[in-house]
Amino acid sequence: MNYHMRFCLLTVSTLAFFSCQEIPKEPTERLEDRALKIHQNAITIDTHDDINVKNFTDSINYSQLLKTQVDIPKMKEGGLDVTWLIVYTGQDSLDAKGYSNAKDNAMAKFDAIHRLCEEYAPDEIALALTSDDVRRINGEGKKVAMIGVENAYPIGEDMTQFEKYHEMGARYISLAHNGHSQFSDSNTGEADSLWLHNGLSEMGKNAVLEMNRLGIMVDISHPSKKAIEQMISLSKAPIIASHSSARALCDHSRNLDDDQLKLLKENGGVVQTVAFGAYLNTEKNDQRAAYMKGVYKVVADSMGIEWFEFKDFPTLTAAQKSALMENYPKVRALGEQKVAHMADAPEAVNVADFVNHIDYMVELMGIDHVGISSDFDGGGGVAGWNDASETFNVTLELVKRGYTEDEINKLWGGNLLRVLDEVQAVAAKIQKG
Repeated sequence: MNYHMRFCLLTVSTLAFFSCQEIPKEPTERLEDRALKIHQNAITIDTHDDINVKNFTDSINYSQLLKTQVDIPKMKEGGLDVTWLIVYTGQDSLDAKGYSNAKDNAMAKFDAIHRLCEEYAPDEIALALTSDDVRRINGEGKKVAMIGVENAYPIGEDMTQFEKYHEMGARYISLAHNGHSQFSDSNTGEADSLWLHNGLSEMGKNAVLEMNRLGIMVDISHPSKKAIEQMISLSKAPIIASHSSARALCDHSRNLDDDQLKLLKENGGVVQTVAFGAYLNTEKNDQRAAYMKGVYKVVADSMGIEWFEFKDFPTLTAAQKSALMENYPKVRALGEQKVAHMADAPEAVNVADFVNHIDYMVELMGIDHVGISSDFDGGGGVAGWNDASETFNVTLELVKRGYTEDEINKLWGGNLLRVLDEVQAVAAKIQKG
């Protein structure tokens, strides 16, 4: 089915699409009611939400309405059922000291997620390790937490740590982030064509097989194109891109080109379309970002804080990185409020731009290989889906485009859970010998 042919006219003010076919027009109110019913019945899964351990204490945690883009009250308001909380560690030197510091950081995030689910809000959210867990917890009326690891750098050279991460709840791991790791080259190598491994290192190749053995999904969102090709070739199980979009629509090295998307389809995996402005529409994002840069600076100055951008992250000190992660949600929220009253502000990348990527990848790969992610509090969020409280707007846009309830269920998590099931089934076979 050609999903691009489902519509021919976009009215930006309403984000409404009108079919080119002879389909009776449905009143907006009735369409929204139908979309709400679909949204309420679906298990909605966002596969990438970054965290700050300062928001995982007995006095400040996700059971409260925070300045973060994701917390339990916002999940309830927007109908987001499952949040993959991310154990992220930035890239540093490939030596024992770097690995040790990174390991401490990773363990602190694992521990924070467990405290939320087991101590601070066990009646509201629980950790899932399987698709059955997701359905059971959702059926109990609780929100669901799952754990993904962004960058295997903290594992160092101790391959037994993959099993430790699995025991701690990790169900996907990416082998690199912004910078080449001991396991894999990063997409960032495209900027200077300098590579460390020409794809995966030998340890990286072994890591793919170890994740297959354990039942951990291999995440290809940050590694280089060569590394991705090698991972797909090596893996005995389907793989995922936890937060990436289509390079054909936005030429960024973090996105996947048509060849990669086709390989992922052949592998049986899924790409989780990411609501990150810079990866959706470069022109609109750059214009808006240039404008917002000044707005954020004014807001930060009024708050008396030093302001940095995410592009500066690799060069910041540990204290500056921590301050950015803490201050970014506050500054961003105040900046968006301020700019809402500025008539000259460039249009922001929005939900329609996001769903354009879903349309493209569904047409290229098929409905069974596409999903949804936000990268909230890691720089993600678009107009209309700027935090978890606005999650329904994604479903509404999908309904406007003509997606069926079954298709929306697949996009919102069915495809991702199918891959998790298959990865865990492969692991069971391997372990049996």
